[in-house]
Amino acid sequence: MLKCMQIEIIGRVNYIRTKEIESIYFGGGTPSILSITEIQGLLNAVNKHYSVNKDVEITLECNPDDLNKEKLILLKKIGINRLSIGVQSFNNKDLKFMRRSHNSQEAINCVRLAKKVGFKNITIDLIYGLPNQTLKAWDKNIDLMLSLNIPHFSAYALTIETKTELNHLVRNKKVQVLSDERIIEQFKLLQEKALKIGFVHYEISNFGKKSFFPIHNTAYWKNKHYLGIGPSSHSYNGYSRRWNVSSHKKYIAGLTNNSEYFETEVLNQEQQYNEYIFTTLRTIWGINLNLVKERFGKEICKKLQKRAEKWGKTEDLEKKQNFLKLTNKGKLLADTIASDLFIV
Repeated sequence: MLKCMQIEIIGRVNYIRTKEIESIYFGGGTPSILSITEIQGLLNAVNKHYSVNKDVEITLECNPDDLNKEKLILLKKIGINRLSIGVQSFNNKDLKFMRRSHNSQEAINCVRLAKKVGFKNITIDLIYGLPNQTLKAWDKNIDLMLSLNIPHFSAYALTIETKTELNHLVRNKKVQVLSDERIIEQFKLLQEKALKIGFVHYEISNFGKKSFFPIHNTAYWKNKHYLGIGPSSHSYNGYSRRWNVSSHKKYIAGLTNNSEYFETEVLNQEQQYNEYIFTTLRTIWGINLNLVKERFGKEICKKLQKRAEKWGKTEDLEKKQNFLKLTNKGKLLADTIASDLFIV
């Protein structure tokens, strides 16, 4: 597998038209189970064949139970400078429900140990809107997270995917999902507490202290180009999307036999416009009307502003210095507003 990933790294040098790599992200699955030598091998391949910025951000996704002091020291030594720790909750009942292998204390200990070893750039993720999750329990979750004094976190509302055990339990009324009102209440509480102590709510699901907005995440939301390597990975270069097969077997066979292991979609102008609207509207930077006019034309820009007027009247959207931005109220309707601004 790793050999095939190195082959793909070399073969896709020309996919993104950028001078330098500013961010390297080890994610998807559990990359922290890789050995230090294996991670180093992939980094060496990138450094050898790409121009990498000397201040490159290198993130590793990890689970609390995958890390110990020795591994953290070695990760730091080979250049990993940002950790994304999959905490999901500091409540043991929540963790048991989500079938996580770590407990609350292990999550807390992992963050503290990473800080002690010298990692300053740490992010964790939390899930809210869980069945039977009370506002009091969520409040305690938030307080525990904030007490760790980390510079960034992500928070996602629980989504129930089809063909999952959770969906089956909900459909058979063995699990009661929270109402939209209660989920919104949890979101507002998180917003209020995070902003109060200096976090910036720079994207719907992401909060960061100033100087700690991740290069990797913001690249997605600013509609920048990125290259994905390995099974199930996605790539985007402004005019096309490409995604690799999820099957490890098919991925390895494709690279070994020089056969296709991916699919590609070339985006037309409407799709590129919709992509831009969807990603940028979610951020504090918002939609750049000058860029829309330059890239998609005056008529499209006029239609956009016309459609945006109704959301301005409801105080969900505001125009500031030629940018359209969501208000705090509007953040609760981000997807609805974005789809209304799309070219259909």
